[in-house]
Amino acid sequence: MNPASEADVWIDSHCHLWDNGAELVAEAHRDGVAWVVDIGTDVERSIAALERARTLPGVAATIGLHPHDADEGPAALATLEQLIAAGETPVAIGECGLDYYYEHSDRASQREAFAAQIAMAHRYGLALVIHSRDAWEDTFDVLDAEGVPSGTVFHCFTGGPTEARAALERGASVSFSGIVSFRNASEIRDAAALVPADRYLIETDAPYLAPVPKRGKQNRPSWVRFVGEAVAAARGVSTAQVAAETTANARRIFGLDDPAVP
Repeated sequence: MNPASEADVWIDSHCHLWDNGAELVAEAHRDGVAWVVDIGTDVERSIAALERARTLPGVAATIGLHPHDADEGPAALATLEQLIAAGETPVAIGECGLDYYYEHSDRASQREAFAAQIAMAHRYGLALVIHSRDAWEDTFDVLDAEGVPSGTVFHCFTGGPTEARAALERGASVSFSGIVSFRNASEIRDAAALVPADRYLIETDAPYLAPVPKRGKQNRPSWVRFVGEAVAAARGVSTAQVAAETTANARRIFGLDDPAVP
């Protein structure tokens, strides 16, 4: 894969760097990815993401409590908020939300943690990154009760046109992962076709959900362009247009500087 031109710059709006972060980021930069947003899912991983954002160029971090870990409750959320009070600069709260597919935490705990993180995003004027799986109705109910923060993103969007319209009506954006390239994901492609140009992002969710033609392998931020290609096909536009639109949207939502690929 050749380095990108200035007109073909990408942002991976959601990934989990974890191990080998420096190697993965360097590879992504070589393949035209200007920024990766490294996602916090609990206290430990949020602190690690913030550290990578301080030390690796082109990395931004979020802090959050994933619904799988929502039973860690108020103590974990208080620690996350203390990070901001201590001067840390995450670009968003999350990923947070509801997961009724696995239910590693009970539903009441998930809703409480989700509502608390929406409130945190409001308090600090930060974007919000939402995880919603098999829980659309409750996700929208909690959002409606708490108010939708500016810069809210439904990450790894797995709904169809109905759910996309509901998110858009609330002022949120939707982010498409490698699932959009899967053969059985026609409803997600239909959603990708209808979102306005200023309301969608792309992501890898690495190390998960590698896109076609890399499906079955451990995903990497450098493969975000394959997601972009699938979204471009669904929208009937050029890949370069998707790169430009999603880069501009990610910059705006997460407050990122002008991308400059090393």
